[in-house]
Amino acid sequence: MAITDTDGDRSAPPAPARAGGPSRRVRLGYASGSLVTGTFTTLPGLLLLPYLTDTLGVGAALAGAIVFLPKAWDVVLNPFVGRASDRTRTRWGSRRPYVLWGGLVMALGFALTFAGPLPGPAGAWFTAAGYLLTATAFAFFQVPYVAMPAELADREEDRMRLVAGRVAVIGVAALVTGAAAPALVDAGGGGLAGHRYAGVFGAVVVATGAVWVCAGTRRGDTGSAPAWAGTRTGRAGAGTPDATSRTGRSTAPVVASQPTLREQFAAARANPPFMALLRCVVLQSVATGVLLAGAPYFADHVLHDSSGVGPLVAAFVAPNLLTMPLWSRLRGPRGYALASALFIAGCLLFLASPVLPQGAVLVTMALAGTGHAGQLLFLYAMLPDCVARDTARTGRRQGGVLSGVFTTAEGLGVAVGPFLYGLVLQLTGYVSSGTGDAAAQSLTARVGILAGFGALPALAAVAAVLLLRAYDRP
Repeated sequence: MAITDTDGDRSAPPAPARAGGPSRRVRLGYASGSLVTGTFTTLPGLLLLPYLTDTLGVGAALAGAIVFLPKAWDVVLNPFVGRASDRTRTRWGSRRPYVLWGGLVMALGFALTFAGPLPGPAGAWFTAAGYLLTATAFAFFQVPYVAMPAELADREEDRMRLVAGRVAVIGVAALVTGAAAPALVDAGGGGLAGHRYAGVFGAVVVATGAVWVCAGTRRGDTGSAPAWAGTRTGRAGAGTPDATSRTGRSTAPVVASQPTLREQFAAARANPPFMALLRCVVLQSVATGVLLAGAPYFADHVLHDSSGVGPLVAAFVAPNLLTMPLWSRLRGPRGYALASALFIAGCLLFLASPVLPQGAVLVTMALAGTGHAGQLLFLYAMLPDCVARDTARTGRRQGGVLSGVFTTAEGLGVAVGPFLYGLVLQLTGYVSSGTGDAAAQSLTARVGILAGFGALPALAAVAAVLLLRAYDRP
């Protein structure tokens, strides 16, 4: 299999589109990629920060930096990956080779991150290196994966169906890994040995998702490849669109993506809906990152039940599976605002957790999770719409670059969340431990754990809603 980075426009014509939209095989195949996304977000989000502070004995602020820096590297890497996938032509398509090999290398990195060959600072450096490899490989998987809906379907309703399946499987992945990984750590005896089991488990799930999405989205099975995807043009400048619609379809031919990253970033900045979506996803991801990083501390020091992490995660992600049919009836910023209202209400109710029974805390988590499911659906559905409209407006194929910038923003937010939460822990006097068990904490530290877990995500979500108001502006 040769991968060619084309400087000109040498793309092959796509398969003819079918009126029925993507086949069931393609929808399931595409959705399976969320096994990778959900595991990458959930498992390190839950385990990595407490693994560093309570097993390797790293200070909370330094641990937050170790979680943050590999994803900050993705800020640089993602746009280059997007550009490369836009310009790649193989018999497997432009996206699928990246999805497969990125996912497989990512699985290796997962196992190394939690391999724990050494305790203390040396183990922390090994973990940081493994996580850097994981995050790098994730960029090569996620950026092409996010770009696929705009090329698998040319109708807004078909893209919504693809994204709804993706969000539902994120829930499956988060439910399985979020419940199973802490249980595997306990079953393995905790500490370094227990985390090795969790790392191998995550690697298996990631590899399964990567192989499945590659096999399930073969071009011959897509059934609804948009008529404009990869169309050949005979001369430079022939891509000026002469007709567009809200679905993003254009009767004009499409040329290769813009020749330089600088020009492509300029095109992204000139697209107000996309920039509004970009700002929104950063803050929304910060909220998600804080919740995931804070859940083990919340269970240990507020609920006083270290085994309560699994039920908390289950309550948060189960609505992804149950509420998609309801959220799919809504669209765009209005749907996102309604979902955010539920999310914010749930986060603020966490502040009352010390006086609530544990069952009520789980209901509160489910309320926040219901809102979060809608937030993900609307954000992910608006992205392929932005890509399709951009292609129709400019006549250029740059979905990979736009998706790369979007993935950069999302990954940055998810990384900033644990970093901010680690700073809150450090500032409120959290005491780290190298024994594998959390140390006893002062009242101030426990207040920091609770306030960071409830107030930070709510504030981030409020700001995200306000920034998304620019999405519908011309």
